[in-house]
Amino acid sequence: MLKKPELLSPAGDMEKLNMAVRYGADAVYLAGTSFGMRSFAGNFTPEELPRAVKLAHSFGVKVHCTVNTMAREPELEALPAHLERLNDCGVDALIVADLGAFRMAQKYAPRCQLHVSTQVSVANHASARAWYELGASRVVLARELSLEEIASIRAKVPAALELEAFAHGAMCVSYSGRCLLSNYMTGRDSNRGACAQPCRYQYYLMEEKRPGEYFPVFEDEKGTYIMNSRDMCMIDHLGDLMAAGVDCLKIEGRAKSAYYAAIVTGAYRHVLDDVAAGRPVDQVWRDEVEHISHRHYSTGFFYGEPGQYYEDSRYVREYQVVAIVTDCDETGLAVLSLRNKFAAGDEIEAVGPDLRPFAFQSGPFESLEGEKLDEVRTPQMMFTMRLPKPVPPYTILRRQARHPL
Repeated sequence: MLKKPELLSPAGDMEKLNMAVRYGADAVYLAGTSFGMRSFAGNFTPEELPRAVKLAHSFGVKVHCTVNTMAREPELEALPAHLERLNDCGVDALIVADLGAFRMAQKYAPRCQLHVSTQVSVANHASARAWYELGASRVVLARELSLEEIASIRAKVPAALELEAFAHGAMCVSYSGRCLLSNYMTGRDSNRGACAQPCRYQYYLMEEKRPGEYFPVFEDEKGTYIMNSRDMCMIDHLGDLMAAGVDCLKIEGRAKSAYYAAIVTGAYRHVLDDVAAGRPVDQVWRDEVEHISHRHYSTGFFYGEPGQYYEDSRYVREYQVVAIVTDCDETGLAVLSLRNKFAAGDEIEAVGPDLRPFAFQSGPFESLEGEKLDEVRTPQMMFTMRLPKPVPPYTILRRQARHPL
């Protein structure tokens, strides 16, 4: 029987953390406000980190914290205190890229396991074994590996060394994210968490002796986005990942929405459980990955080159979150927090923690003061609505976007 991998979900801030742990993550990865590779995620202040760890642990969920930027000399002075803070608040593992930071973590965060970041580009068994001998308990494999290569690494490294692989989310056009385009074009350092994603831009050529004359780069009559990578989606191939010996499946997306964290985590949770138990996959959960904002999907490098998507760099956005359930009684009377306006009579879907999606017609609404409403419009406003059945807190209400992008 194949080992069921850990499901590791992104937690960019407290709301995303709540969604990930409630929708089925075995572990989450997050960052403090420094030394992490996602500057534009909400991240966690020193005061928030202990609360985040406590919340995750109350659900039996492990916490991995990224310390994976390549620290510059002036920054090293602050790193020991940061590592000690993570150690003391109960973080389970640190995701590290820099060798010096790795050694400092062993000294200042001895309670934390050490995971080697994908930024290190571990792409062969010799590299994986070397990190294990230095004290790593896990390596996050380079995203450019095939399933065959992963299986070969698994066979040649100690069984105690865990292998983690990305299974879902955005991919980078550059090898393991080692790119300088953003630095060159915008001054934002991609290897320090501030990538502006210039690979998604539409480009023109300009001949140096004809300044100001721009020539389109054509794939066809529509133009082209020559560096635009597809998103990875391996939800239909989890058995293959398990057979290759992957110990952890990672969902990319700390900078993405709480809705994304919830829906993708829930989808992979249910499909992974079905595959591991030898049950037929419940298609309703597999289809949930189509309900989030995403670029055109591929299977990454697991079965060969994924190819680029040249026509545009836009996301597929077909659904819009309208409200989040904060409380619901046994009759289905729910207190909700508004995210996008909607009206009584709108066709709505509900999906929640271990709650199979169901559709219904919304309304009527009432304010918390008892005022009857035909429409709710003010973001974050609290209101009540009776649902067709009781649902758990953090259930999401969504509707099909009127103008999908």
